[in-house]
Amino acid sequence: MGKRILVTYFSATGTTRGVAERLAHAIGADLKEIVPAQPYTAADIDWRDAASRSSVEHTHRDMRPALAGPIDVKPYDVVFVGYPLWWETAPRVVRTFLESEDWAGRTIATFATSGSSTRGADGAQLHDSAPAARWVAGRRVAASESEAKLAKWVDGLGL
Repeated sequence: MGKRILVTYFSATGTTRGVAERLAHAIGADLKEIVPAQPYTAADIDWRDAASRSSVEHTHRDMRPALAGPIDVKPYDVVFVGYPLWWETAPRVVRTFLESEDWAGRTIATFATSGSSTRGADGAQLHDSAPAARWVAGRRVAASESEAKLAKWVDGLGL
């Protein structure tokens, strides 16, 4: 491809981390984790509890959980952003990451992990958090998706 590629991801349970690691390896990309300043616990991501941290963040769409540290995207041409689908959208910490970087001249492609939902996996709901980026439609990725299948998907993006 000749482009510098970075795979970033947020993973609360390890599922998205596994996919991100396979994706980065398959395409020869660098890998960086989107780390919230306050890590999410199992209780924080209990979607059945309206008072859980993730439920409160979902209800208050303007919330932007702080990051433990920045991720410098300047050296990269293409950045993949991975996340679990929470209520058919990315967790708010992903928006914090997107809104904290300069995306001019960069391409973003998303990938989302979910046990069932495909809505929200294309990343379209995130475009307003990085309007200067060139967005490529993302997709839902199975937790067990192979490196070969991930590489084939990236090849088909025309990056």
